[in-house]
Amino acid sequence: MNLTRDRVRSIGWAFVLVVCGALVLGLTFRVNAVKSQVRLAERHLVALRQEKLFLETEFEARSNQQQLKALNDVEFGYEAPRAEQYIEGERQLVALGKPRAPGAPKPIRVASAAADLDQDSFPAMVSPLTGKAVAAEMPEGGPRRQIDSAHLGQRLARIPLREAAPE
Repeated sequence: MNLTRDRVRSIGWAFVLVVCGALVLGLTFRVNAVKSQVRLAERHLVALRQEKLFLETEFEARSNQQQLKALNDVEFGYEAPRAEQYIEGERQLVALGKPRAPGAPKPIRVASAAADLDQDSFPAMVSPLTGKAVAAEMPEGGPRRQIDSAHLGQRLARIPLREAAPE
């Protein structure tokens, strides 16, 4: 086996390329490992920030409850309802009622229709101005037509003069 100078140089370059490729591959793996660690650290930071925000909110809510309780004790004196304050039924509720005082306004009464009426028994909606059924009214000039935005500006810019209706 005869090794010439050119062949040794070619084998040397091939070896150098293989070593460089192995180093690049190792460096790539190392960079990806560091990137993974950075992502994990960022996720951990986000989780810690969320936990901190949760704890701050919880602390503020509890301190507000304490402030409200202190304010209630000093100013209002409200208490939570006790068991004997609940009403068992309608009879107890009626027993709490008082007769109307003299000069009190009359109670509001709500009208209701009988449930057995069908839709045809209702009168048609009539316009108080024209005396015609609302469904029968048509706009002036026949049915409405579609108006595009180019002509809408022109239409809104002018005001048509109408004659006063005789009384």
